[in-house]
Amino acid sequence: MSVREQVKSIVLRSDEFSCPSCIAKIENKLNDLDGVESAEVKFASGRVLVDYDPAKVSVRDLVAAVAEVGYAVKPSAF
Repeated sequence: MSVREQVKSIVLRSDEFSCPSCIAKIENKLNDLDGVESAEVKFASGRVLVDYDPAKVSVRDLVAAVAEVGYAVKPSAF
């Protein structure tokens, strides 16, 4: 199995994003985690798109990392 096949995508949602300055904080925090391939904040829609390796990092870890920089997110059902 290739590395790319192990990568999953998830959408985290939040309604707490109040200013665009949160984008860099959240993206940097997530991208620093081992197992996160990419993280992108969509400020206007309150979404965080994350590609990650579930063998290295869990959804709970992703949510906790965003909480560490001051924002609450939840995994999206879709």
